[in-house]
Amino acid sequence: MNRIIALAAAAALSLAAVPFASSAFATTVIKAGHGTQTAHPTHIALEKLAEIVAAKSKGDLKIEIYPDRQLGEEREMVEGLQLGTVDMAVVSTGPLVAFVPALGTVDLPFLFKSSDHAYKVLDGEVGQELLAKFKDRGIVGLAWWENGWRSLTSKKEVKSPADLKGMKLRTMQNPVHIAAFKELGASPIPMVWGEVFTSLSQGVIDAQENPVTIVYSNSLWEVQKYMTLTRHVYGPHLVLFSQQAWDRLTPAQRTILEESLVEATAYQRQTSARLEAEQLKLLAAKGMIVEQVDITPFQEATANTASAFKNIDPAVVAKIKAAAN
Repeated sequence: MNRIIALAAAAALSLAAVPFASSAFATTVIKAGHGTQTAHPTHIALEKLAEIVAAKSKGDLKIEIYPDRQLGEEREMVEGLQLGTVDMAVVSTGPLVAFVPALGTVDLPFLFKSSDHAYKVLDGEVGQELLAKFKDRGIVGLAWWENGWRSLTSKKEVKSPADLKGMKLRTMQNPVHIAAFKELGASPIPMVWGEVFTSLSQGVIDAQENPVTIVYSNSLWEVQKYMTLTRHVYGPHLVLFSQQAWDRLTPAQRTILEESLVEATAYQRQTSARLEAEQLKLLAAKGMIVEQVDITPFQEATANTASAFKNIDPAVVAKIKAAAN
């Protein structure tokens, strides 16, 4: 029912003017949604993208930004892209494996060695081939942004996989993440983000995993005592566009968007790295205990995660790992 209501709300926003919303000066308005707070690097970068696009188009294109799930939870926004009720969305990989199963490859634990390794892969052949797979789903894959390196937060200290045994840990609705945490001994509970803070405060779940910027911008220090820097998964944000909306743009408008995204992507990643470093210190200042941990036992416990998934091509995994050299 919540999904239907959210999609209806998105439809009402979009259908207010089709094709696209227009002013008296025939400005094309692109409604862009995302699931993070306004302090997150993705929102900040969308504001930057809107500035660049407006300047390059001389006001012909305008991006209106709807943060914090105003257009629905992430899966609902992706469905809205397919229906044409959402023009643009920036979402995590969590719900996307259901649309493009091969995307599960980039969700494998400890796959990327560094941010530069991730950028090289995602901006290269592997990443572009994955974006191209959205076409069959009525979606245009435009760019890879950064959600960040995912780490654990919990009510009790986590030093090794043994400390996760039986722990009720929220994950995204992502089968690769769920499988990995089962291998680590946790009891993963897939849950939409909008329910997480309340579930942590009420004891429905004990822990969750997310990048530093998500932990800080959502004030999770209020309901979690520890942050353990496992950095177990590099989490991208994907910039996606409705095929229906894309087809209504002129070739010149599409070019402006694509060129602007190159600059905005670099800005988004730089902002993400800067905020992660700043906010780790701020989390500690808020009273959260931030700890480094030996990741070797976590790596060993999840070494065979990929083998359980037919949608993950071992050759692609090998290619990604080779790119670290």
